[in-house]
Amino acid sequence: MEVTEPNELVEFNREDHAHTRYNPLKGEWVLVSPHRAKRPWCGQEEEPPEENIPEFEPKNPLCPGVVRPNGQVNPNYQSTFIFDNDFPALLEDVPSLPPSSDPLFQMESARGTCRVMCFHPKSNITLPLMTVPEIRQVIDKWIEELTELGKKYIWVQIFENKGAIMGCSNPHPHCQIWASSFVPNEPRIKEHYQLEYYKKFKRPLLMDYVAKELENKERIVTENADWVVVVPYWAVWPYETMLLPKMHVKRFTDVNSTQRDSLAAIIKVLTTKYDNLFKTSFPYSMGWHGAPTGARLHEDVSHWVFHGIYYPPLLRSATVKKFMVGYEMLAQSQRDLTQEQAAEKLRKLPDIHYKETKK
Repeated sequence: MEVTEPNELVEFNREDHAHTRYNPLKGEWVLVSPHRAKRPWCGQEEEPPEENIPEFEPKNPLCPGVVRPNGQVNPNYQSTFIFDNDFPALLEDVPSLPPSSDPLFQMESARGTCRVMCFHPKSNITLPLMTVPEIRQVIDKWIEELTELGKKYIWVQIFENKGAIMGCSNPHPHCQIWASSFVPNEPRIKEHYQLEYYKKFKRPLLMDYVAKELENKERIVTENADWVVVVPYWAVWPYETMLLPKMHVKRFTDVNSTQRDSLAAIIKVLTTKYDNLFKTSFPYSMGWHGAPTGARLHEDVSHWVFHGIYYPPLLRSATVKKFMVGYEMLAQSQRDLTQEQAAEKLRKLPDIHYKETKK
């Protein structure tokens, strides 16, 4: 088969022509195919998720006053509530393993603890529908948990799976906190590339990145005095965003009171924009990454920058999601909508939730 040479007379346009983009945080590339966004959709469509969730459901183990599967009764909490996961993926008491000399069959003991944190007592409330002071309470609890667990464990992963499409089996505003004796793959890879960049340029990678995004403004979704939300230049998911500090913050625990208030405000704006995009309770997986803790609390981790990541699956509407299959699983990540197009769509959306405008 003859391979044709590119037409040098046609000027490259990132909104029309396929190209790849590099993710300096992970050493990976993403294929951007903007011309595919113009094709008709004949794939799977689903009914919009039901949003008639009651404030209280006696069988929901996250609700106040409900008996959980282990027989414990939840208190009648009024704001946040944290408890040890009844079905944890990590356990504190695990025997040690002798080191393996076989490079192909490596195994190590994994120790840790898993907790669940409820954001609000009402099941039909999500972060964009909470007040900024209520979100500030969530942030304070996140930092308290990270402070406590970080004294013992090298990594504390705070993450939220929102929506049934993301595997959330209990419709109630909550997140999970997994503390582990090891640094998981995603932060381990980010650690490597941030450190390499810092050694070479003597500056934190993400602080340089923030400065350049603030300068060109193409991928900014929203910002305030302390924080900025961007669709990363290397974003994989259609409406993926990254929440970054404008000042150098290494860990969540470094965020001061004023910055916590502004973080609560920008979280509300971002999640509101998400819901407003398709007039639905927008599903996503999100989490926070910062410098390792535990035995590394007193190391020089100047290469690290604390940040949040949101991975939403929806692509075209509340019923059409992005599938990571085929090429994505066997070759590399691919997207149709350019990162700049996604940022513009989110940026132009109202900051007031569509449900609140109906009141």
